[in-house]
Amino acid sequence: MNQLPENTWGILLVFTNIVLFMGLAPFFDGIVRRVTARVQSRQGPPLTQSYFDVLKLLGKQNIDSVGILPFRMAPLVALASILVVIAILPVAGKATALTGYADTLSLIYLLTLGGVAVLVGAFASKNIYALIGASREMTTMIMVEPILFMILMLGVLKTGSLDLTTVIYGTPTVNYGWAGVVMVIVALFGLQAFVARQPFDIAEAEQEILGGPFIEYSGPNYALFKLYLMLKQMFYAYLPIAMFVPLLKSGSFIVDLAMQMVLTAVVFLLIGLLSATHPRFRIDQALKYFAGLFVVALAAIAGALFG
Repeated sequence: MNQLPENTWGILLVFTNIVLFMGLAPFFDGIVRRVTARVQSRQGPPLTQSYFDVLKLLGKQNIDSVGILPFRMAPLVALASILVVIAILPVAGKATALTGYADTLSLIYLLTLGGVAVLVGAFASKNIYALIGASREMTTMIMVEPILFMILMLGVLKTGSLDLTTVIYGTPTVNYGWAGVVMVIVALFGLQAFVARQPFDIAEAEQEILGGPFIEYSGPNYALFKLYLMLKQMFYAYLPIAMFVPLLKSGSFIVDLAMQMVLTAVVFLLIGLLSATHPRFRIDQALKYFAGLFVVALAAIAGALFG
């Protein structure tokens, strides 16, 4: 494969990333569901259940109770935003054909766009539960996005570049010192919030607000949102592995990529364990938690700048 022309190889990597994420994200979601069930002494669904859920929704009818364009477009924009993120994401240290058209700031904008699409869809639905969920989602975004920004900014400061490949895969190879160790801890403690799993599934909270922002969605539109959430979840689980765990550099692209996917699966096991053993936070508890992480992350950035 290395003998292919560079542009052909880059295009192939775009499709490799998309196929990999589309194929594995529901499986990893199934791991979380199974682990959560087993920890709670339940049988749990099969690991492939998330695939069936999406396929079943795609075969059902869309019920458009609102009838306005923002409500209809929100699922498409959310899914499109995360697919663009995946398309520009370097694969096992190698840039795709689209990576050069974006940088670290573009990545953050695109991730934020997906969250904004969820908010727009919820506000357009005019459902009281959706509005409550959107309010919680907005509050969470305001606190979580700066933490993600600072994690990526550490890579920018240490590598001296905004290039995605350099920041994501160059960070483990530089001497990032104690600031990097602190940011690894921040990434691990923030992971549950990034993927919106218990105790941070505050916006959806099915037992309280019946799905929150997604309550008015059904059929294919809801399937798009579910797929968006699973892909976003996989991205956030994959990011700390890519940024803080050096590649094997085995000389084989397949081996390096396979090892990263195995480590990502381990992260999902951790997500499942935490989801099963921690009750949902109230929004005020979550804000205190986010504020603590923000201060620690800010100290790490200060250490990277002046230490």
